Amino acid sequence: MAGRRPGQFELIARYFAPLAKSFPGAGGLKSDNAVLPADPRHDLVVKTDTIVEGVHFLPDERPELIAAKALRVCLSDLAAGGASPYAYQLALALPSGWTERWIADFVRGLKADQRRYGIVLCGGDTVATPGPLTVTVTAFGRVAHGRGLTRAGARAGDELWVSGTIGDAALGLLAARGRLASPVLERRYRVPQPRTALGPRLVGIVSAAADVSDGLLADAGHIAEASRLALAIERDRVPLSREARRLVEGNPALWAAVLGGGDDYELVMAVPPRRRKAIREAAGASGIDVCPIGTFTAGKGVQLTAAGRTVRPPRRGYVHF
Repeated sequence: MAGRRPGQFELIARYFAPLAKSFPGAGGLKSDNAVLPADPRHDLVVKTDTIVEGVHFLPDERPELIAAKALRVCLSDLAAGGASPYAYQLALALPSGWTERWIADFVRGLKADQRRYGIVLCGGDTVATPGPLTVTVTAFGRVAHGRGLTRAGARAGDELWVSGTIGDAALGLLAARGRLASPVLERRYRVPQPRTALGPRLVGIVSAAADVSDGLLADAGHIAEASRLALAIERDRVPLSREARRLVEGNPALWAAVLGGGDDYELVMAVPPRRRKAIREAAGASGIDVCPIGTFTAGKGVQLTAAGRTVRPPRRGYVHF
């Protein structure tokens, strides 16, 4: 019988992290971003993300929304690194059957987000592929030298805070597939909202950060693992939108999607208790709600509680293999 294939993060740690060990800014490939010195005052925070038709977006998705998602998922990671958007590169693998109209609509989506987020295209590649449509973006952000945020750095006693609301995108995907009826949540899945206004304001306040791309439990757990700590999350404190709460109260089994579905692109942050006022002020200046939902402690692993009792989560997050 064939041996077990390594999972996504095991694969990175075993095979690719050794290739980056001589570059300090790679952080052992344990964070989503790399940090490169840019000038005496700034570092570049660099993130590459690939989205694939049928995996990250539905086959019938509008081209302008595909463009927006490809760019915004990278901008979300820059925000988690405390960086302001600067420039990006685009690699586009087009299947047979593409049309110039499709390209024009795709570019229209990019152009709108360039204006929205203050970022410009600086290079890339365009190729043909026999497989599905694939879009890769490498985004560059700027942060004050030595001040970039990573997943590591949380300390025992820090609180876990989260921005916005959780679970809308995972429930929105169910809506997009016809399993729920919620146009509001469906749009939340199709059009992510990276927290670029909040991210740079977190520098000097939070001790670690990540974005919620794979799922709240998974991405908060990445901070705990990188910081070599345990994490306890109170499910009842996880912020839900009015629509998500209505659906979950009607069907508690949907908590699995809310906590493990991903695609929210909110920020999870380790916040020292003395910084509670500062994080609220930063969030207020950004027009984004934040709230505490857990605590980091000495130890290992992620514990979920509900109504004061430990709950075994049926799903921790999305993994590719």
